[in-house]
Amino acid sequence: MEKFNVLKGIVVPLDRSNVDTDAIIPKQYLKSIFRTGYGPNLFDEWRYLDKGEPGKDPKDRKINPDFVLNQPRYKGAQILLARKNFGCGSSREHAAWALTQYGFRVVIAPSFADIFYNNAFKNGLLPITLPEFVVDHLFQEVQANNGYSLIVDLDKQLVIEPNGTEHSFDVPPFRRYCLLNGLDDIGITLQHKDEIRAFEQKRLAEKPWLEKTLSQ
Repeated sequence: MEKFNVLKGIVVPLDRSNVDTDAIIPKQYLKSIFRTGYGPNLFDEWRYLDKGEPGKDPKDRKINPDFVLNQPRYKGAQILLARKNFGCGSSREHAAWALTQYGFRVVIAPSFADIFYNNAFKNGLLPITLPEFVVDHLFQEVQANNGYSLIVDLDKQLVIEPNGTEHSFDVPPFRRYCLLNGLDDIGITLQHKDEIRAFEQKRLAEKPWLEKTLSQ
């Protein structure tokens, strides 16, 4: 997982509350056994005018020019600004995959659904909770300023506006540690590979019959 420390990125405003995971990545795309390739179908039903299906080339589809992600001023955005209860609905991890594979590293909202919030951290996506009045202010700034960007400093837990105004946020210490060091669940486990190997060797020495069982 890619490390996260300080990011300066363009902000794209998704001015909708209660954005559920089926809107983030529709259910028909959950059939894939792979963890890649979801970015082109992020917010699929809002982003395109025709119905999307797995295997359909996005280049051949009808773009919705009114949807915010399709507007040229937000090209290359890495920070998504949203409203309350972002990521509600079913607990699909694919929602976090689609957001990161599109290019987002941060989502800022007044509140998040609990399961999405935890899935985001596990996949290198930083969900930041800010007070609703701050989010309202940021929406106004984004709309008023073309190319509006923010600095997100995870180490200091600050969102910094172009004029220097700082907004503090809290991240659970363990989640912060994992993002700063680029550790997902597998990476955390591999930090203890020597102890795991030693345990396995000791167990096999005590119970050698397990070796045949494990090799089958």
